[in-house]
Amino acid sequence: MAKTTNILMAGFGGQGILFAGKVTAYAGLFDKKEISWLPSYGPEMRGGTCNCSVVVSDEPIGSPLVTAPDLLVAMNRPSLEKFVDKVVPGGTILVDSTMIDIKVERTDVNVYYIDSTRIADEEGLKGCAIIILLGKAFKELGFVTAESVDKAINKVIPPKKAAMIELNQKAIKIGMEA
Repeated sequence: MAKTTNILMAGFGGQGILFAGKVTAYAGLFDKKEISWLPSYGPEMRGGTCNCSVVVSDEPIGSPLVTAPDLLVAMNRPSLEKFVDKVVPGGTILVDSTMIDIKVERTDVNVYYIDSTRIADEEGLKGCAIIILLGKAFKELGFVTAESVDKAINKVIPPKKAAMIELNQKAIKIGMEA
């Protein structure tokens, strides 16, 4: 049976939303899946709202815009409040509980609360909070392989920032163990 995972990542600019979307898209490519990556951000850039639609599928993709996500990764309260009701029944919501002080009231979705910003800070992984959440998503939903995620991190991080590769790999591992 063909599988499609519609993913929406949302938060403030500067939280790595678009980077995480790119890692996810490349991981899908390395797994020979059909993928789309559609960034969206307000004119403010850093500090403004930002979201990214990613589709990873076994079949051709009709639209790159994710309006009914199977997976929502929420990095701030406004994003959770905006998109929580759009997640499909049976879908998954990952919440950065360091940044979001409310609980999801829906009972028809799987919700994981992870203190990813706090964990990232404590582990010396500043800026990798969303990558911790991504590790959890890969483990729980299995829409890409661990090997492809590793390749994607190596592909997306430019050579001049090579030191970030190890930090992102550590963040993925922490998320998978969360």
